Amino acid sequence: MTLNRTIVIPLIAVLSVFLSVAGGAETVSQNNDVLHIGKFSEADPGEAMPAGWEPLTFEDIDQHTDYRLVDFNGRTVMRAESDASASGLIRKIRIDPRKYPVIEWRWRAIGVYENGDVSRKDGDDYPARIYIAFEYAPDNVGFFERAKFKAIKMIHGEYPPIGAINYIWASNAPDGKIVPNAYTDRVKMIVVESGGENTGTWVSESRNILEDYKTAFGEDPPMIRGIAIMTDSDNTGESTVTYYGDIVMKSAE
Repeated sequence: MTLNRTIVIPLIAVLSVFLSVAGGAETVSQNNDVLHIGKFSEADPGEAMPAGWEPLTFEDIDQHTDYRLVDFNGRTVMRAESDASASGLIRKIRIDPRKYPVIEWRWRAIGVYENGDVSRKDGDDYPARIYIAFEYAPDNVGFFERAKFKAIKMIHGEYPPIGAINYIWASNAPDGKIVPNAYTDRVKMIVVESGGENTGTWVSESRNILEDYKTAFGEDPPMIRGIAIMTDSDNTGESTVTYYGDIVMKSAE
């Protein structure tokens, strides 16, 4: 069967980020009030990736962002250095956002991109972002989108997640703004930091994924299927360094 590339390619362009999430999601005990998603602080500087995390790369991009565990004032954090590059780190983990709606993390961006623009494909770069990928649920999409997902399954052997929320550090978009990704409206970009005012300092963030998903998509979310961090600059051709602290999910505010 010959697939209609005009149907498949636009969705793959962004959801290929999450194709590696589709299988083998980690099962962890979810009986506590807190889930430690990225416990970078307990690792030693120079160690390999923390348990459960793995590189996330793209077939069409040869230059990858460099991620490494480093000491920052006596505490181990994840350092990301991007130079006209793109890749991420991902943890494949299945979580019920109704049980653990709150995600908290810290990050420290050195700077923002001069040509970053959330509304344009050539500006779709961010010094820091947190991906939340959601499980494919056929009841949540219409007939034509189901056809797209089936086509992707035929190519890759399994369904990708249905879409994602990206919590981003934008260059100039207003804080709190929610916009579709420049490639597909199945991915929503939520601006939690913007501009250079807070660059060079550690910023603590807390978001309610359940409420953010409802606001962004107008419906209840399916299961979370994976969480990723990413610092990229392949579209703008710029460079930056960002630090990520621990990431946790909580049962309530």
